[in-house]
Amino acid sequence: MSQSPLFTPFQVGAITAPNRLALAPMTRSRAKNPGNVPTDSVVKYYVQRASAGLLITEGSQVSKQGVGYIDTPGIHSAEQVAGWKKVTDAVHAAGGRIFMQLWHVGAISHPFFHNGELPVAPSAVQPQGVKAFTGKGMEEIPTPRALETSEVKAVVEDFRKAAENAKAAGFDGVEIHGANGYLVDQFIQSSTNQRTDEYGGSVENRARFALEVVQAAVDVLGADRVGIRLSPTGTTGGIHDENRLATFSYVTEQLNKFGLAYLHVIEALPGHPMAAKAGQEPVGPALRRAFTGPFILNGGYTQETAEKALENNEADLIAFGVPYIANPDLVERFEQGAALNQPDPATFYGGDDHGYIDYPSLQEQEIEQDIVQK
Repeated sequence: MSQSPLFTPFQVGAITAPNRLALAPMTRSRAKNPGNVPTDSVVKYYVQRASAGLLITEGSQVSKQGVGYIDTPGIHSAEQVAGWKKVTDAVHAAGGRIFMQLWHVGAISHPFFHNGELPVAPSAVQPQGVKAFTGKGMEEIPTPRALETSEVKAVVEDFRKAAENAKAAGFDGVEIHGANGYLVDQFIQSSTNQRTDEYGGSVENRARFALEVVQAAVDVLGADRVGIRLSPTGTTGGIHDENRLATFSYVTEQLNKFGLAYLHVIEALPGHPMAAKAGQEPVGPALRRAFTGPFILNGGYTQETAEKALENNEADLIAFGVPYIANPDLVERFEQGAALNQPDPATFYGGDDHGYIDYPSLQEQEIEQDIVQK
């Protein structure tokens, strides 16, 4: 029987991944302290999953302005850099590889996080169908304030500084969060970008911010340590584009000029809550054909569907989200054909260590069974 492609190594930019599984970036809201600093529990969470070919951290805000959820970590203060350094040191000691996802939520925020001021965005377009997770619970998101041109350039510099901080914290690279209806995505897509300056109008202008952010990170880390995540058929906040295929194909063609570590596309399989709507053609396959570097897919994959995608050359790696929440040793479970722990959605966001770092590994389950049998 031939070896599953999931367990073969692959070169991802400067990193040699020993397998094709990536930990998808997932907000867990466990930086529960005044400075949004990773805790010892965050260290343990990533170390538990270090056997993944590549770990991609939860989105970490590049500035105070980029915050949109409670208890999410940042990468803009000395304390945050020190907190993340503990994570990277421990992951590397465990033999792992880890990229940080750099994040600015843009309009998907609330004055709660900004001293009563409005969130910022490319244009004053109110997000639809989403609420802000604040210290007061779920609250309505107001219409954001449009960034001035000079402010847009300042946000690019925030991403540059965040990349410098990620490097100082010992990360192997960074992933630009250009997906899920957040700031970079808001600039790219026509529904949320109604600007008339150099950052709006044509697809070339709407893509400018994303490409400048990528360039800033590349300047700091080198192209082979920078990836980007896109969600061409995502609809978070009501975001959409008048021509998704043309828009994201253009962005992808421009990204090819950098020689990036990877392009990470979230486009869920049919039947998944985040799958493309009925009648909407997927865009991911076209981006796979267009992109000249390593390609990561994410969106409801099982071991079986992941292996099929790799065998069909639909991707080079598959990122797993929810399965990794409940199964820190997902690689080993897949290798051994072992049963998976079932996740508890009530503990996905916020809370204590329960549902965060207490899901047992196979080894821990075996020890527990031995104790019971004795």
